[in-house]
Amino acid sequence: MKLEIISLRTFIGSKNFEVSKSFYSCLGFKEIPISETMSLFQLDNFSFYLQNAYVEDWLNNTMLFVEIKNVSEWYNWLIELELDQKYPDVRVMPVKKEYWGEECFVIDPSGALLHFGKFY
Repeated sequence: MKLEIISLRTFIGSKNFEVSKSFYSCLGFKEIPISETMSLFQLDNFSFYLQNAYVEDWLNNTMLFVEIKNVSEWYNWLIELELDQKYPDVRVMPVKKEYWGEECFVIDPSGALLHFGKFY
């Protein structure tokens, strides 16, 4: 039997649940509360679960690759959002070109590394 996937959702933890909810909302995700300790964040057909759970080693090793159409435009928009000023632990890193494509990085308020990239 062939597996027919409808969606694939990861779970992301948070050091401060309210701060992380605000951060992902700022990126354009819509929050759908599930319980007092978990929300679904959705943008178009893509979604993930945000939990009020903090395990430092887990979050410092969490990485998500988000494939996008235009990395430079996205990076410029991230800079305009001033995320690093709104959220003290957030870091936005410039576009980096690789042999396979290009990407920019954002470290979220809890330490998870978000890759926003495009394949050539």
